[in-house]
Amino acid sequence: MKILAIDTSNQSLAVGLMEDDQVVGQLQTAVNKNHSVTLMPAIAELMKMVRWTPQDITRIVVAQGPGSYTGLRIGVTTGKTLADTLSAELVGVSSLAVIAANCRNEDGWIVPLFDARRGNVYAGAYQWQDGKLVNVLPDQHISLEQLLTKLTEQKVFFVGTDVVKFAEKIRENLPNAVLNKIPEWNHPSGIVLAELGAAAQPVPIDSFLPDYLKRVEAEEKWLTSHDPGDEQYVEKI
Repeated sequence: MKILAIDTSNQSLAVGLMEDDQVVGQLQTAVNKNHSVTLMPAIAELMKMVRWTPQDITRIVVAQGPGSYTGLRIGVTTGKTLADTLSAELVGVSSLAVIAANCRNEDGWIVPLFDARRGNVYAGAYQWQDGKLVNVLPDQHISLEQLLTKLTEQKVFFVGTDVVKFAEKIRENLPNAVLNKIPEWNHPSGIVLAELGAAAQPVPIDSFLPDYLKRVEAEEKWLTSHDPGDEQYVEKI
């Protein structure tokens, strides 16, 4: 199985290529650039370097969310288009799980989090069990304060580029929590994404959507002034 993995869910851009559990190539940036402009050239350049053709790809793995609304749309739309065009399988993986899976040697609860603004975060908790990464607290949009109350009885390891923004509050509420100090673990890896996607089940291309975990602001405002039963809201990619 030849896998193309794509993560545009946040500031970083990550692309990975794997074949039968072997790393073939990867490209990763940590600079905030326009993914709509850089993604396809990055894929084309990486495949050229390893001498793959588009027709070689049998599975496409996409970081499905949560994360940036724009970034998620770019990654999901690109993945769906390529999967449909190339008749390849399509798999979605949690963007939080990709960050958590970087932390190979941690034995407690690994908590990746992204800033969701206004004191809120996108977060979940993961743990290595028998060599597999298990989601022990579902990915969710939640206030940081509420999240911390859910973690008081656990050994916790926080990871992600946004952890530094909340470091003071985390230490106040969870003095024994560990904050990641390995810079590369804070960023998604295309290879890690490919590994997670290799073990997942393919999904129908037509119904595959970003997993925002939270409605966009415009939709929330619309719902406050409309009865959801009056009209059927269908998101289109």
